[in-house]
Amino acid sequence: QAQLAESGGGLVQAGDSLRLSCAASGLTFSRYAMGWFRQAPGKEREFVAAISMSGDTTYYADSVKGRFTISRDNAKNTVWLQMNSLKPEDTAVYFCAARLFVVATSMNYNYWGQGTQVTVSS
Repeated sequence: QAQLAESGGGLVQAGDSLRLSCAASGLTFSRYAMGWFRQAPGKEREFVAAISMSGDTTYYADSVKGRFTISRDNAKNTVWLQMNSLKPEDTAVYFCAARLFVVATSMNYNYWGQGTQVTVSS
């Protein structure tokens, strides 16, 4: 059974950095595009970043472009989200997700993690 486990969230101040990790198990990681999504209180879940199976193609939401970087290591079954210059509006629960073969910016992913809380104070 496929499982995704996020870690690395926490409470930081505006301008700080955090690195989220997502460890995958129970699936052939190299066959899955990976994505990061977030959901703030009272808001719908939204796309943040995605990366292709091989890691050669990435996509970002406009709100995080230039501040966040998604990367992966297929040998370690892990995807990361490096978040720099954090803002209070980045506060949300961050989820990683796996989508078979084709990378997407939509919510149409096969597997989801439980999420990790990121709180950015002003």
